[in-house]
Amino acid sequence: MALLVIVTGLIIVASVILILVVLVQNPKGGGLAAGFGGGGGQFGGVAQTNKFLDKATWTLAVALLLFAIAASVLLPRNEALEQSKIQKALNEVSTTPVNNFPSVEEVKKQNETPATDEKAKDK
Repeated sequence: MALLVIVTGLIIVASVILILVVLVQNPKGGGLAAGFGGGGGQFGGVAQTNKFLDKATWTLAVALLLFAIAASVLLPRNEALEQSKIQKALNEVSTTPVNNFPSVEEVKKQNETPATDEKAKDK
């Protein structure tokens, strides 16, 4: 269970870093490099910034995918946890006897007896 908490923390950290890296990039290709004056002809260091951000984006995306798969593998898989609270409540209700309704035999007897005057008036 502790390992699941660690993987969940890694998912959160990778997600936040991925969001920041994507926000730093410019969709038109300028990105962080354009802010340093590399909009037209890019200099060596500025061109490397775009390559770094691109690699960081892909690396974080793959890491996030792997962390999500690891978290799904680490989830506990026993029968007690797989049943929802609603399903448990339904199972408890279906096993408790209902005393307010007549039994099947009583209903059959009522249907077999001829209608009295009061029952005929109701119909």
